[in-house]
Order: sequence, then C-alpha cells, then structure tokens
Amino acid sequence: MNNESEQITLIDENGDEILYNELFTFESKDYGRSYILMYPASEEGNEDINIEAYALPEGADPTGNVDGDLQPIEDDDEWAMVEETLNTFLADPED
Repeated sequence: MNNESEQITLIDENGDEILYNELFTFESKDYGRSYILMYPASEEGNEDINIEAYALPEGADPTGNVDGDLQPIEDDDEWAMVEETLNTFLADPED
C-alpha cells in the first residue's frame, strides 16, 4: 500500500469540512461502478478506525480526481460485495 494516501474533503450536513484519507478505490464490473473506501484523517494512527465506503459518480476515474457527489451504497448485495473486497484488502497475507 502506498503510504502517501490521497486526502479528500467532504462537507457534512452542517456545512463543516471533514478531511478523509483514501484507503483504496476499486471498480466492479458486476455493478458497473467504481468505489472509494476512506476514513477520517483525524483517526490516523488509531487502532480502530471508521472506514466509510461510497460509489463514485458515474464515469469518474477511480485513479484520478473525483468531481461530483459521492453516492451512498444502498443495495444490500452491492454492500456485501464492497465489504468482501474490504475484508480481502485487510486480510493478513499469512492467513
């Protein structure tokens, strides 16, 4: 993993800016979408971090700058696929 993670600023419902560190992005051919997984930069170095996942706007390049609103993942099967991808990413290679 690249130690120099990308940072993204999101604006919450109160209009406050929150800085996030990108964990990784990936594409799913099954769902025809790209996804981003990230966590609040304020949690950097904590043992437990809150990882959030979003679908990228349609047509967004997961390897480039993202313009547009991130989309929530609302489908249970799609969410299960994202969780499986995250678990694979976090798995200990010795297991």
